[in-house]
Amino acid sequence: MKTNKYEIDMCNGTILDKLVSFSVPLMLTSILQLLFNAVDIIVVGRFSGSSSLAAVGSTTALIHIFTNLFIGVSLGANVLAARYFATGRKEEMSGAVHTAIAFALLSGIVMVFVGVGISRPALELMDTPDDVIGKSVTYMSIYFCGMPFFMLYNYGAAILRAVGDTKRPLVFLAVAGMANVVLDLLLVIVIPLDVAGVAIGTVASQMVSCVLVLWCLYRTEGSYQLRFSRLKIRWIYLKRIFQVGIPAGIQSTVINFSNALLQSSVNSFGSIAMAGYTAANNIMSFLYAAVNAVTQACMSFTSQNYSVGKHKRMDKILLECLFLSVCFALALGVGAYVFGTGLLGIYSSEAEVIRCGLEILSITTVPYFLCGIMDLIPGALRGMGRSAVPMVLSVIGTVGVRVLWIYVFFPDHRSLYFLFISYPASWIATILMQVVCYLFVRKQCYREMKLKY
Repeated sequence: MKTNKYEIDMCNGTILDKLVSFSVPLMLTSILQLLFNAVDIIVVGRFSGSSSLAAVGSTTALIHIFTNLFIGVSLGANVLAARYFATGRKEEMSGAVHTAIAFALLSGIVMVFVGVGISRPALELMDTPDDVIGKSVTYMSIYFCGMPFFMLYNYGAAILRAVGDTKRPLVFLAVAGMANVVLDLLLVIVIPLDVAGVAIGTVASQMVSCVLVLWCLYRTEGSYQLRFSRLKIRWIYLKRIFQVGIPAGIQSTVINFSNALLQSSVNSFGSIAMAGYTAANNIMSFLYAAVNAVTQACMSFTSQNYSVGKHKRMDKILLECLFLSVCFALALGVGAYVFGTGLLGIYSSEAEVIRCGLEILSITTVPYFLCGIMDLIPGALRGMGRSAVPMVLSVIGTVGVRVLWIYVFFPDHRSLYFLFISYPASWIATILMQVVCYLFVRKQCYREMKLKY
């Protein structure tokens, strides 16, 4: 039910144009966020050296492990809010919104203490080199102090996505990102704080985006209006959010655990390889931003149409999302492969760093559309409220293959290229299992919908 110009009617009319209208601003939001994150990496790489670049990069997988469980729960908030919005259940929508925001605040505060306390032991477990670990701990400790802002922004943006509003979060992030760039330049070049400077800039920008998204929710006249006096965790809504969000969060956390194992293997090659991986991984993040935007669109559209019993429209949504995801991933993946040397040169001028980065990009970029397909099918299943089974399959397919690769095959073929063959191999294995799962769950869900409607 559309009530203002920022919302999208996902249950009626044409689909492809609305998917594009939803996913492109979301994609630009993610890419913009990555560009601002890339500024962090570029500034420290250019003005503080490869050890600082490696220090920031070595924390990425760890940060994702600790944050993605709670970010996954925000997907549950998105699915629940989309259902309530599509069916016009205003009281339930309000309860879900206030529960989600209250949980975001609480989890953000908890993450401050967890992240600061565990940063050094976790980095030591990953065999982070001695010449890097001190800076890595500094970066992580400051970064985690901004977790309350980070969580509130992500949960607020998830609620806006549930009603089709992906345009205002784009504006909010643009404002916050510009603040991040200014602070990076000030705190690294003018005031030489090294990795601490970029961490402070990141926390400040997260605070800006958090304030803007909460202000947006407060000012809206819709059923998702936020009132701070009503912030309260209500178990009935939290339980429903957890049903979808916890499996999604566990899936993301465990997959990032496998990435942390990969990071440990990269660390064994030294700080130059770590810097190359940091740059290559940042480039791959742009590819993921594109395919994940389509996945988010698929989840929101599927959730709304599932709630009103339009199963044939759900089939069309998945097919058109597959088309968009493959097109976006192929275009960006081929571009990253062709222009890899120039792109890596933005992050570092050191020839060995660029060589290591190219070794990784050569096996991961062109087949990246497989990652998009792998990401999309669980998104459709979450939209139907089925999140546990795709979580298990993703963990088995992605993590299982990568762990097997790292500990069985990699020791006898030690090269970055061979190590990262595990990426496309794990994508293919996971897709095969997910397709079988989707066909089974689809049949079960549509039988339930026919009985209900």
